[in-house]
Order: sequence, then structure tokens, then C-alpha cells
Amino acid sequence: MRLEYFQMITRVISFDAEAKTLTAAADVPAESPVFEGHFPGYPLLPGVLMIEAMAQTSGWLILGLNGLTAMPFLTGANSAKMRDFVPPSTPLQVHAHLIGDGSGYAVTKAHITREGKKVAEAEIRFAVKTFPDPKFAQMIREWGERLEFPFEKLAAA
Repeated sequence: MRLEYFQMITRVISFDAEAKTLTAAADVPAESPVFEGHFPGYPLLPGVLMIEAMAQTSGWLILGLNGLTAMPFLTGANSAKMRDFVPPSTPLQVHAHLIGDGSGYAVTKAHITREGKKVAEAEIRFAVKTFPDPKFAQMIREWGERLEFPFEKLAAA
């Protein structure tokens, strides 16, 4: 995780197109400027960044399912719940499952676990749009390579 750059997931652990699921690792760093203000003397991962981690994991799921042909843009989160505090140096797993797709929109259910225990969950909504620029699409593919996204599992790769 690079919190200050909103790079929330560390790597893709699994992608299953048939089950419409993706799991990613999100290793909370030991130090980040974010922790200086949230909270001084008692650093915690902000809930909004947990939502962002679920959105990014869901985004990679949608990208995988559409063969990296269209970009999911976050439009909202429903029923978000933060169930436990997440301190620095915490390895997390983020899970996403597609529950709705069509007419340029997608919806996922996502949750975060630490040592198998759920610490956050939300329903995440996206507008799915054609990439606005080929350079942006290439940047996303390169980001996916750094995240070890299993491109070999894409039907339209």
C-alpha cells in the first residue's frame, strides 16, 4: 500500500472469471503521512481508505471480466461498515464479487479480512466507460503487471 498515492492493493492473489470474484492483498505500511493525522499517538487506517481498497479490488475484478476494454469509475458505496480498527503493519485481504452488471454500470459486494476475520464491508457501484485515452489504458495494464494480475486468465487479453 502507498496510502498517500491511493495505491491501496499490493497484489492480486486470485481472479476467478467464472465465479466473478477477485481477492487482493493490501499490506498496510508501518509508516505513512496519513497516520500522522489519523490519529496522533494512535495510528489507524482511515475507513475511507478501506472503502477505497474495496473499490480498487472491485475495479480490478471488473477490468478482468471485461478483458481490460473499459475502465470502472467509482460512483458510490452503500452499506459500508467498518467492523474493527486496522493499525499500521497489518496484512489484509480484500475480496470482491460482482453482483450486477449492465448498461454501463457494475455493482460488487466487497469485504476486507485480517487473519480471516472481517474488518470492513460495502457494496460498491461503478460507471464502466471506454478508456478515455489509449495511454491511460496502457498505464492501467502496467499497474496490473506490478500487481501480478493474472492476464493469462483474460479471454479478451
